Amino acid sequence: MPTISFFLGISIRMFFNDHAPPHFHAVHGRDEAKFAIADGSLIGGHMGPKQRRLVKQWTIMYHDALMRCWNAARADRQPERIPGLGADNDD
Repeated sequence: MPTISFFLGISIRMFFNDHAPPHFHAVHGRDEAKFAIADGSLIGGHMGPKQRRLVKQWTIMYHDALMRCWNAARADRQPERIPGLGADNDD
């Protein structure tokens, strides 16, 4: 599962050839969740409210790049890296 972004302690990952709807996985500490690419909504798992807001903001900013990553991963190709948010952006 490639990591496509890392920011503010949140790791964003996508599985190769994953199922619809378009989504990604976010990990922060012990929390793991799935988020819809369409609108950044939480669709599974658990993530703290602050991290959910950050992930949603990031999703809206990088929607087009996320869809490119989704399409690449669905085709078993390496998705691109996407910049993160904040001063401690580790990308």
